[in-house]
Amino acid sequence: MKSILGIGNALTDILAVLPDDTLLKTYHLPKGSMQHVDMETGDKIWAALKPLGVKYVAGGSAANTITCTAIFGMPSSFIGKIGDDELGLLFKSDQEQYGVKTTLLKSEHSSGRSMVFVSGGNAERTFAVYLGAALDLVPEDLKAEYFEGHDYFHIEGYLVQNQALIRRAVELAHDAGCIISLDMASYNVVESNEAFLHDIVEKYVDIVFANETEAKAFTKIDNPVLALDEISRHCKIAVVKVGKDGSWVKTGEEKHYIPVWPADTIDATGAGDTYAAGFLYAHSLGMPLKVCGEIGSIIAAKVVEVIGTKIDIPRWKAAKQEIRELIVANGGKLD
Repeated sequence: MKSILGIGNALTDILAVLPDDTLLKTYHLPKGSMQHVDMETGDKIWAALKPLGVKYVAGGSAANTITCTAIFGMPSSFIGKIGDDELGLLFKSDQEQYGVKTTLLKSEHSSGRSMVFVSGGNAERTFAVYLGAALDLVPEDLKAEYFEGHDYFHIEGYLVQNQALIRRAVELAHDAGCIISLDMASYNVVESNEAFLHDIVEKYVDIVFANETEAKAFTKIDNPVLALDEISRHCKIAVVKVGKDGSWVKTGEEKHYIPVWPADTIDATGAGDTYAAGFLYAHSLGMPLKVCGEIGSIIAAKVVEVIGTKIDIPRWKAAKQEIRELIVANGGKLD
């Protein structure tokens, strides 16, 4: 089976259910917002959360994608940077228990974390993110040997603000003969790195994943289908996700609409990451473009039924059965 390497922010999600809004007010965190915090504030919030009882889950966009490809059975590897601390060890062990081969470099700073506060009757989520060690990944950390032997290389857009790092990564992946995929991650990342993104997509990237707002930021086109057409002019495969309205996929003159797979949605966190994993897994099996999108849709539908980014075993079993049937129906073979 073909293999995949990912690079991204090595973050641990720390999930806590709050009895009231006192902690949010103490740290000036508007309910429902996502705030970046410094190390001192991040450590204080984490210390305040521990007595409440917290759930730890390894996260980060590319890491979520690579964990899913590993569960699908693809040989999967991940490059990131962690601190020499409890959260760093947790991230490493979480990745490895799913079969991911990790290259986790060490930083003198604390490991990155995304503290997620669930509060109120509607379970509203507020985020305080400390990137920490993840920010210390630099071009000089990357070696050609990390990329050799991999068929795919997947990048999360959140890293693009470190342009030198991403340029070095795509150059090494290109030299190693990898199919390169990019998840644009966030419209504000696209807006602030527009010229750079256009350059690397044109020169290096084979598959682009974008949601509606990211596609608009990249192309300056409001209509997601027309934005898809524009993105596809710059890469081999373009994917534009339109949330509950499904997704569009295109290569050359071939274009397909992919409806959403039925789901009882409670939390959309991680849907894009898992969609990318399903799409890349199907692509690695040589599936037609439409089937790649459908398999992405199937697995995305499972993650939105759970809180957080980790799909439970019953849903994984159901997804694998649905995907197996789809692959066989399209003449594919499973390794």
